[in-house]
Amino acid sequence: MSQTATMYTATGLPRLRRLLVILLLGFASGLPLALTGGAMQAWLTVDGLDLVTLGFLALIGIPYTFKFLWAPLIDRFDLPLLGRRRGWIVLLLLALGAALLLMSGLRPAQNLALFAAVAVGVACLSATLDVVIDAYRTDLLAPSERGLGGSLTVLGYRLAMVLSGGITLIWAEQWQSWPQVYRVMAGLCLALAVLVLVLMPALPRRFTAPDSRPAGELRGFLALVAGVAVGAWLAHGLLVLLGLDAESSNRWVRLLFVLCQIAAAITLGLWATRWVPFPTLNDSLRSYFGMKGAGAFLALVVLYKVGDAFALSLSTPFLLKGMGFAQAEVGLANKTIGLLMTIVGAVVGGFFLLRVRLSQAVLAFGALQLVSNLGFYLLAQQGAGAWGQLMVPAFDLFIVQVSHPTPVDSLLLLALSLDNFAGGMGTAAFVALLSGLCGTRFSATHYALLSAFATLGRVFVGPFAGVLADALGWQVFFLVSVVVGVPGLVLAWWLRREVDATTAHG
Repeated sequence: MSQTATMYTATGLPRLRRLLVILLLGFASGLPLALTGGAMQAWLTVDGLDLVTLGFLALIGIPYTFKFLWAPLIDRFDLPLLGRRRGWIVLLLLALGAALLLMSGLRPAQNLALFAAVAVGVACLSATLDVVIDAYRTDLLAPSERGLGGSLTVLGYRLAMVLSGGITLIWAEQWQSWPQVYRVMAGLCLALAVLVLVLMPALPRRFTAPDSRPAGELRGFLALVAGVAVGAWLAHGLLVLLGLDAESSNRWVRLLFVLCQIAAAITLGLWATRWVPFPTLNDSLRSYFGMKGAGAFLALVVLYKVGDAFALSLSTPFLLKGMGFAQAEVGLANKTIGLLMTIVGAVVGGFFLLRVRLSQAVLAFGALQLVSNLGFYLLAQQGAGAWGQLMVPAFDLFIVQVSHPTPVDSLLLLALSLDNFAGGMGTAAFVALLSGLCGTRFSATHYALLSAFATLGRVFVGPFAGVLADALGWQVFFLVSVVVGVPGLVLAWWLRREVDATTAHG
């Protein structure tokens, strides 16, 4: 039996170690997301920023969308000593800890531009960490383990989101200090770096970097960066020549500037790589788009979670400002029932992925994601207190404590329970699908490309969501979130045979 086969078929402690590492890396991947998303929105909401500005700040997540542009460097270059993928993971966790520590020392109300710039840096590091972790998981697990691996990834990811997007709100209320919360998160990133360094197994020898000249890769990447910068500058200049003002009070004009600059930047950046070749990017994209149905799968990846992303893009301002809940109540709801439903969703999702076809899971879990958005609609329609309150008893779990029994809105618990349960199941199926679409030599770039397209909804619906919620109200906003998710389900049904075929190869 070959070394690779032995690795994939081993049971007992080696297999348990692999699965434990997958769970831990899922946690590491999910931890920074809320710190430039929901938790940051809570911080800025408390500081008094308006809803439209918060919507535009969702664009801080742009690095998650365009991470496939630098993912080829991760595929091509391995750091010394620790082996393929592992060195990058440790280094990026250390860098994230340092960046969050820097972020904790800033005051957003006094210098929003600098705060946003540092937050973008955190998002860049986090997106790059996702690239390496996704590639490492794809390379490490056998095809038969991807369903369980996806479930464990989601479990770790959602637990981290409960911590960074739920418990942090309780801490912020108790400590009266968001900077202190971010300092704690920085320390946790450093601790994770040490833990994964000890536990991560090496990848089999067949996983090697593509063979290309390093100088050519760097020239191609620099050409890409230059093309992006020039494209953004040209788009801005053209709109100014047309008489538009980037600082206009008209929210639609500001949105037009943002979208045009992004479109021009990516177009000119990719065009530049045709003149100054970026070998690993060019080869990996050629490899992916040479696959049958590549374009249809990209469309499915974009549309599958867009309804869920739309609803969640402004969920924190909705709960804090729109509904008037306290930070601690929202955090407590996420921490108690939300945590339980996260675990239940991941376990149930993993159970079904082992027993049904992947296409069936993708369809069923996707439908459940859309239904879960109606919980927020019901909350917006009926209001806080409509279903009464439940009393959460006092508890002390070391990382968070409640010193006395605390009432929590029943309808709030329902909305967050549905979201956590459905999100856990849907993402488990989604991770298994993306892993099956990746080739071994370019797994970082392929997975980054696919997952980047998956974030289009989360990032770009933010400005639209802020404008829509401000203009039409929360009830219409959450109904729209259900409608925009329907095309993804239709496409999943149409591609059901091709989805099942992804589980037939390694």
